[in-house]
Amino acid sequence: MKTLRTVLFFFFAVISRLVLADTAPVASAINALGLDLYRLQPADDNLLLSPYSIQAALAMAYAGAAGDTRTEMQRVLHYPADERALDTGFAELAQAFSQVEEESAQAVAGPKTEGLNPTTPVEIRSANRLFGQKGYPFRAPFLALMKENYGAPLEEMDFAHDPEAARAAINRWVEEQTKEKIRDLIPSGGVTKATRLTLANAIYLHAGWEKPFEASATEPAPFFVRGTDSVNVPTMEQFSSYGCIHRDGYTAVSLRYVGGGLQFLILLPDDRNGLPALERKVTPELLSSCANLPASEIVLYLPKFKLTPPTLALTDQLEQIGLKTAFDEPRRSANFDRMAPRRPNDYLYIGAVFHKTFIALDEQGTEAAAATAVVMMEAMAKYEEKPKPPEVHVDHPFLFAIQHVSSGACLFLGRVADPRE
Repeated sequence: MKTLRTVLFFFFAVISRLVLADTAPVASAINALGLDLYRLQPADDNLLLSPYSIQAALAMAYAGAAGDTRTEMQRVLHYPADERALDTGFAELAQAFSQVEEESAQAVAGPKTEGLNPTTPVEIRSANRLFGQKGYPFRAPFLALMKENYGAPLEEMDFAHDPEAARAAINRWVEEQTKEKIRDLIPSGGVTKATRLTLANAIYLHAGWEKPFEASATEPAPFFVRGTDSVNVPTMEQFSSYGCIHRDGYTAVSLRYVGGGLQFLILLPDDRNGLPALERKVTPELLSSCANLPASEIVLYLPKFKLTPPTLALTDQLEQIGLKTAFDEPRRSANFDRMAPRRPNDYLYIGAVFHKTFIALDEQGTEAAAATAVVMMEAMAKYEEKPKPPEVHVDHPFLFAIQHVSSGACLFLGRVADPRE
């Protein structure tokens, strides 16, 4: 994946349609896997995933898969049959993110209007890297594909002799890419002397609201934690035009970030205890349909929150949804021959997948970060009412996403059950 610093200027109307078409299969895969993993997390707790980061890391592993392992990964991870559509789709998303940055910078620098104006442009940084055992026979076409389509150069490590030093180096790289929001992605023991390759993705987002909230309007207001206990939490308030629609049993509200290329999406059930039922009905198509909600003037009450979950080991959950041979289940079934030569008693398999996230939301906007590491092992052996506008009180558990508007891809997906945590 490219570094997101190059902005491409062509005929905008034509390019926007091309980007949408090129990224559609990838966006669909990102959202589908995100929902698969979302549903496997413990209910009633705060939750934060980056479907984009998880898929970016797994897509690099998929590029090296062959045989039944490749077929299985394509099915379970919702990848298109055309492998080039996957590789180029991630490259196109990187270009689209660069366009989001440029348009947000122009919006911040543009003419000011009455009231609050956005002061924080979007910064979105996504980076990929291969950390490989020095001297290991990785295939040249695989390394070339990683560098060209994923912007993922190979950095040599010596897992075989000093896995702890390699782990520290990978974690330092993640910290640098996420402005120290993601620390210690790979826990102690997460790589060993048998590790031969770690494929890593890190994403960092800092985005100001298109319409910032007035800090003086933030006041304590009730939030029904897990749908039951009422506690007062700092709650922002603003009367403005937002994407908003009421559907069967829930309200969808979208808040655009400056420039309009990204949005914060809220899915709020009507019932205080209605989030589990809503989560069951959410589909990739539903998320996609929320990318451009009709605008309505509402008074929005939204709690401030910050989520810092610990590292999540996704291996068991990926196996639950059907990813088996990639983890060498049953024994000797993993096939990553496109990554490195597979021999009967000497071959690569996925040993672990680690994922860690962060998000903070306040009056100015959102800061969020995530990182994913796929570890490959070697098997050896307030306003005047005219009339009174409708109000949306986000005062009980809700589902949220940070969404790329043009493609509908969810960079982040989560649940707030208790804003205090």
